[in-house]
Amino acid sequence: MWFLIGLVVGSLITALIWWIKKAKANLKWYEWIIGILGLALLLFTVQNFFASFAELEPTAAYTFLLATGLPSLIFLVVAWQLVTRRIKSS
Repeated sequence: MWFLIGLVVGSLITALIWWIKKAKANLKWYEWIIGILGLALLLFTVQNFFASFAELEPTAAYTFLLATGLPSLIFLVVAWQLVTRRIKSS
């Protein structure tokens, strides 16, 4: 499973870099940090979600999904909105 996740993440990073070059966008340092933090937190959430189910702890899995999954999505949306709004304004 982690092989597939690695392939998906790698292809998404490649697509992101391709889009940045195509749009001629310069990302600020804090946009990179927020995006990387969101991605790392999302991968951490997925790993712990499946590990909790493997240990037959569905309540912990869903709690962890809410406690770390939601902030990771918020970080990713904030990073995306910062970039798109700055590109639209220029």
